[in-house]
Amino acid sequence: MTSATKPQPVWEPPGGRAALFSWGIGVTVYIVAVIHRTSLGVAGIDAAERFGIGASALSTFSIMQVLLYAGMQIPVGLLVDRFGSKKVLSWGVLLLTAGQLGFALSHAFVPALIARAVLGCGDAMTFVSVLRLGARWFPARRGPLVSQAAALFGMAGNLVSTMVLARLLHSVGWTPTFVGTALAGTVGLVLAVAFLKDGPAGVEPAPRPVHLPGPRVTKQIAAAWREPGTRLGMWVHFTTQFSSTVVLLLWGLPYYVEAQGLSRGTAGTLLSLIVVSSMVFGLAFGQLLARHHELRMPLVLGVVLTAAVMWAVILGWPQRAPLWVLALHAVVLGSCGPASLIGFDFARPANPPERFGTASGIVNMGGFIASMISLLAIGALLDLVNGGHGAPYPPDAYRIAFAVIFVVKAFGLWQILRLRTSVAALERERLIASRVQSVHVPAGTS
Repeated sequence: MTSATKPQPVWEPPGGRAALFSWGIGVTVYIVAVIHRTSLGVAGIDAAERFGIGASALSTFSIMQVLLYAGMQIPVGLLVDRFGSKKVLSWGVLLLTAGQLGFALSHAFVPALIARAVLGCGDAMTFVSVLRLGARWFPARRGPLVSQAAALFGMAGNLVSTMVLARLLHSVGWTPTFVGTALAGTVGLVLAVAFLKDGPAGVEPAPRPVHLPGPRVTKQIAAAWREPGTRLGMWVHFTTQFSSTVVLLLWGLPYYVEAQGLSRGTAGTLLSLIVVSSMVFGLAFGQLLARHHELRMPLVLGVVLTAAVMWAVILGWPQRAPLWVLALHAVVLGSCGPASLIGFDFARPANPPERFGTASGIVNMGGFIASMISLLAIGALLDLVNGGHGAPYPPDAYRIAFAVIFVVKAFGLWQILRLRTSVAALERERLIASRVQSVHVPAGTS
């Protein structure tokens, strides 16, 4: 057999120390982004007092941030596919820093809202860039573990918000706290610009011109969306992520303090428990799915149903729930973020490498669209039930407002169940085709 007729091995990224170094820089930037994103979650009550606003206006901060984050996912995916992670991450951390600095110095609602919008734009550029770094540097079989690990380290940023920023706010005040977090962004910018590489030497994709908008972009988005695996991934992300995001991003601290009568310290501990639980679940899910890919859907459905049950328990509990029940609810919420990352594992095999950034952007929109809907509805319902009188809100107001979570979960679950059969059939066909191709030897002279 001539060498020309032998099937060529498929090249895979090597992994190793160089991979860990570049991926580690990307993850560091992502940690900074999560600190900035979740900083309002421990400052909601302080923000309401500083700007003199009610629940609906307070929700607007997070809604604006999440709206821009979700809306930018497809453009960011396209930019990452064309420019690479280094450039997109660098611009992202620059915007993050500017937005957080503006938020730190604002004394009025409108300037603070604009600053939060800039922050949301920068935040939107981080996670998809880190996912692409993982895909460029590590073998495909490590994909689930690398994605979960990135999110796990990102949770460390959330832990900084719940444990460090909450204390700083009440010791040094608003402006020094937020200026300090803004300065952390400059460290990420220096690391990204000076040391980050998009892929192993000699295989980094050459920069390509961007045509926005244009027929190539439209075709790329349409091709990614046509894949049932991309759509299923988006609905998995939509259904699993949002309820923990609503708690961590804005409404957790007010709910624990006003509806459950806890001190700020105890409320902060419960928020930290969600983050720690998320880190543990992320590590466990990553290890499990790396060995047993077929468990993706059972894990997703298990997390969705368990979280719904725990929400029903604490919202239906007469008067105030015991602390151990709230702690169990926090642990279950910790599983929601890691479960949402399984959505990327449905999109990855359905799309070629040159389209993975675009597909990831579509998937990543899901949870943040659900979060935006929930944040808006909860804030509006709190003000409506309380007659527009503002904080503090009675427990019954929170029960009614948080019922929105069940509506959003039910809609997302319906979409998941609708798509899962067709995706499973397509994945089986692709697996059979890949096995046939790997053993087929073209006819030739020997």
